[in-house]
Amino acid sequence: MKRLLYIIANSKSEEQSSSRIVSRRLVNAIKEKVQDLVIEEVNLYEDHIPKLKGCYYEGRNAIINQDARNKLSIEEQNEIVRIEELCDQFVASDIYVLAAPMWSLSFPSVVKEYLDCVIQTGKTISFENNKPHGLLCDKQRIFIYVQSSGGDIPWLLKPALTKGLNYVQDIMKFIGVSTFHELLVDGTGTTEEERQKAIETASEKIPQLIEKLF
Repeated sequence: MKRLLYIIANSKSEEQSSSRIVSRRLVNAIKEKVQDLVIEEVNLYEDHIPKLKGCYYEGRNAIINQDARNKLSIEEQNEIVRIEELCDQFVASDIYVLAAPMWSLSFPSVVKEYLDCVIQTGKTISFENNKPHGLLCDKQRIFIYVQSSGGDIPWLLKPALTKGLNYVQDIMKFIGVSTFHELLVDGTGTTEEERQKAIETASEKIPQLIEKLF
């Protein structure tokens, strides 16, 4: 049995969001290809993603122990439980699909808040001789980043203009997820006609991506 975690980082409805339309088609295509697939979704705008506070941690990315937790308020203790839930859900997954728009050359801030919950000592990283090591290299894991953008970015400029995508790829490599692919919905433009064309162009790439990965 494989587990797919669909991470939604777009505040628009699925009908209004280009990245969500394409990523939903991708998730459905993976479901058809992979047998016994369990799909879980986390919507970073609708589900609660805690804002991290120093009192939750006893060291670098290390959640405080139970004795220290008991000294916090009930609300703060619940926040720690939620952080651990998000991290455990991520660790338990095999396939990840993240749908996000490009905002200011990056991604919405909720993506960073979510990833900060996921990076935890003993679960996704460890420190040996004061150096970090990713722990998610224990099995084959696949991460697919679906990004929509209004402009059609020339490939020569993509390294400079897709900073959010590059950051997520670096973080995945950092925690041990070595297989990373992008699915770009470029050129959504200013009209509905341009948007639909961009959606269909990106969607046409899904079958080839599925065959390559699975």
